Amino acid sequence: MDRRGDQVRIVTPGDRRPGPRTPGMDRQEAFATEGTWSGYVRTEAGMTSGWHHHGEWESVIYVLSGALRMEFGPDGADTVEAGPGDFIHVPKGAVHRESNPSARAADIIVVRAGAGGESTFNVDGPERG
Repeated sequence: MDRRGDQVRIVTPGDRRPGPRTPGMDRQEAFATEGTWSGYVRTEAGMTSGWHHHGEWESVIYVLSGALRMEFGPDGADTVEAGPGDFIHVPKGAVHRESNPSARAADIIVVRAGAGGESTFNVDGPERG
């Protein structure tokens, strides 16, 4: 009987793999299964990512350090800002981009749940309002 799927596993910082690429973000994958994705993301001070969405995946983000500003909605006109200790929920298919308005690097943890397949789609921008 193959019990490897039943084992509790650990991923150390050195074990993380490069995650899906979006300009301006350093995503590092910790775990990827058929229905979940989790990882660590670093954005440098003053950085703004490219526009993207996560298809059929919804995301929960936890801010460890720095700041996170997320633009979304028609013309990217809606904005939320989060700091250390805050959680953000991003619904399936929501086109957004992230920036770090703080003077230090921002570190976040991302957990995605979905139907499998690709988890990141880079796009030119949000829909026009």
